[in-house]
Amino acid sequence: MAADEAMDARMRREGVPPMAPDAAVAALAQAVGAGETALTVADIAWDRYASVVAAVRPNPSVAQFVTGAKAVEPVPAGHGTVVTGADVAGAAFARLAGLPRAEQDRELLGLVRTHVAAVLGHGSADAVGAERAFKELGFDSLAAVDLRNRLGAATALRLPATLVYDYPTSAALAAYLRGELAGGDRSADTAQPAATDEDPIAIVAMSCRFPGGVRTPEDLWGLLAQGADAVSPFPADRGWDLDGLYSADPDRPGTSYTREGGFLYDAADFDADFFGISPREALAMDPQQRLLLETSWEAFERAGIDPAVLKGSRAGVFVGTNGQDYLSLVAGDADGLEGHVGTGNAASVVSGRLSYVFGLEGPAITVDTACSSSLVALHLAVQALRQGECTLALAGGVTVMSTPDAFIDFSRQRGLAEDGRIKAFAAAADGTGWGEGVGMLLVERLSDARRNGHPVLAVVRGSAINQDGASNGLTAPNGPSQQRVIRQALASAGLDAADVDAVEAHGTGTRLGDPIEAQALLATYGQERVGGRPLLLGSLKSNIGHTQAAAGVAGVIKMVLAMQHGLLPRTLHVDEPTPHVDWSAGEVELLTEAVEWPRSTRPRRAGVSSFGLSGTNAHTIIEEAPADDADGTAPGTRATDSAPVVPFVVSGKGAAGLRAQAEQLVAWMTRNLHVAIADTAYSLAAGRSAFESRAVLVADTGDREAVIAGLRGLAAGAELPGLVRGTVSEGGLAFLFTGQGSQRLGMGRELYDLHTVFADELDAVCARMDAHLELPLKDVLFGSDAAVLDRTEYTQPALFAVEVALFRLLESYGIRPDFVAGHSVGEIAAAHVAGVLSLDDACVLVAARGR
Repeated sequence: MAADEAMDARMRREGVPPMAPDAAVAALAQAVGAGETALTVADIAWDRYASVVAAVRPNPSVAQFVTGAKAVEPVPAGHGTVVTGADVAGAAFARLAGLPRAEQDRELLGLVRTHVAAVLGHGSADAVGAERAFKELGFDSLAAVDLRNRLGAATALRLPATLVYDYPTSAALAAYLRGELAGGDRSADTAQPAATDEDPIAIVAMSCRFPGGVRTPEDLWGLLAQGADAVSPFPADRGWDLDGLYSADPDRPGTSYTREGGFLYDAADFDADFFGISPREALAMDPQQRLLLETSWEAFERAGIDPAVLKGSRAGVFVGTNGQDYLSLVAGDADGLEGHVGTGNAASVVSGRLSYVFGLEGPAITVDTACSSSLVALHLAVQALRQGECTLALAGGVTVMSTPDAFIDFSRQRGLAEDGRIKAFAAAADGTGWGEGVGMLLVERLSDARRNGHPVLAVVRGSAINQDGASNGLTAPNGPSQQRVIRQALASAGLDAADVDAVEAHGTGTRLGDPIEAQALLATYGQERVGGRPLLLGSLKSNIGHTQAAAGVAGVIKMVLAMQHGLLPRTLHVDEPTPHVDWSAGEVELLTEAVEWPRSTRPRRAGVSSFGLSGTNAHTIIEEAPADDADGTAPGTRATDSAPVVPFVVSGKGAAGLRAQAEQLVAWMTRNLHVAIADTAYSLAAGRSAFESRAVLVADTGDREAVIAGLRGLAAGAELPGLVRGTVSEGGLAFLFTGQGSQRLGMGRELYDLHTVFADELDAVCARMDAHLELPLKDVLFGSDAAVLDRTEYTQPALFAVEVALFRLLESYGIRPDFVAGHSVGEIAAAHVAGVLSLDDACVLVAARGR
């Protein structure tokens, strides 16, 4: 058995190999007749066993058994003292206390990685990644106990047996040990105070996948602006019997009378290694979980957040779903997938996996209210943020149809449109059309978004949910309940119906549902409209089909985009308004053509509706971003680049990922000609994740075509001037301070004008240097006579002043090196920032050296 093989390897590695059967039986017979109360018999490889024991704590009693050259040296005889665990722990912390924080962290991380490597039998700690989970490294319960014992002996701390489960990586475990040794604050996290009415919830990022090849919100807007129809034939790669599946007879069991819908043809594509997931586990995972991982990552990065920094944060996850039919495909053929099928297809794990992969510790909730799921998820996320239960939240929904069951089931109910197209609120409406997709929003308090520098795309002004109750049938909608949920959402937002310009309707195209919804809208939004401005009504489902659990969030994304572009897209397939509604009962107008959405004295606002098959109704009111938060760079304009040359920093997980990132950048820069090159370069450097494979393109901000050509070269693997590639290796951060010859007249002038930290430090150094110089150092540095600066007596003080000021500026950003070194006068700068020399002493030494 595998477990026996692993145990055998562990025992041999630790110097206690399994006994030979004959010897073990003979020893057992002797032990039975020995009359000993406690007797242990083992076959011990003393040389190996001694080294293992010494790794935890030297044991002189073992040394006499060792015959090899590497025997453990005995402790010299003589007088000794009793050393308690508290003494050892105190000594361990005393060694750490004298070190800077970065050194403390490095020492403890090195200690943990060394012992992890010993437990696993690795020859070096280099084989142990600081952020790799112990489970991924090969830990089992015995290894966990072994590591606990080793670290307990090394630190004299009483450590729990669950240590590796509570702190599942070397980095997390080292941080825990530091807290224990230093007596850090162990107080429980407290929730944020509840939000006030003046602090609405902001949407700071959106990501999606929808039919028609839509992979981004920008793609979705392109589809909407063109009035494109994304409904298409059934996918051919899901194992569906396409010939046997179709029948024009709606009563024929096991068939569908439509052959089209809205599909994600690339739903099976997934880079499992990117998320640290094994190929077998990825195969057992519902594609819905895979899509949520991808879109959640994209939502974080679109907000300018490196997902890695959220690990351990109180960020929440709220995800809508309406079924997991993938289980029926893998449950019958689970050979090799055991242990992954359950978690890969459980509804609870739809949200839980996101929290696990990203290390989020806020609430994680999976919502299933059928087609209203994603709006209900957003409603719950908003509440959690307002109540201080989380600081940031993912909210969205997903549907992927792994089987054709939804088509078969609704064919029996005669609820599908024959051509698969939804004709919302139209006279020609003949049923719904199924689609699939995923949409994800990242939401946080508006005040937090502003403080954190996150883009504010829109705000959630109000939301509400309710139930149909005892309607005329389990799945039949209820008009009065829809009216109530709209009025509740308006009350939540503190608005009147006339304050809302448009509604993205549920609009499924059914002969029963659409008239009920339209009448509810006429009775609420259609009354007492100001200035004769009707409520404008549309449905995204006419473009992409009914994306079920993702339908509500799709509507939110559409309306946010419409606000940004000042245009309400048209609803497709409307021959004329349905005659089953008295449209004269209120001021509601179908968007049969695209309509400009101009700014007015108040913000643009839209309602979004979703009604679930379960009877749960949801309505959300979205408001455009406040003027102070709106993006001032409108399409068609171009910001001024602030520097002539900037670095384009690109990274990926491996060479293929790096090339793919470059390809995406080429496509993005080609489409977004209005975005300044410097802005793109800044976002790449400051707002993106940094992976192991990296490249830097030195870009001329005045030559867009040259930048795009350089990125194309990177994508193709070409060698180009100004393009540098490399791979990050493990190790610390080092700063090298240069010596004489690197001086330049005016160096640091712009930094002095822009950054107070730099200016204050430069002033402090110059003030001390001036006591030893004939001319004021700053006048020389920022003057016009390069010959004076090139005189050694001024060159070396000037370089020292700029280098120290640069160091302090980087330090203020949280960038602190593990090592410093210098050449020539740079040696003195390195010694000063390392704390070896005071600023006064360093200035005296530099001035003397220059003379």
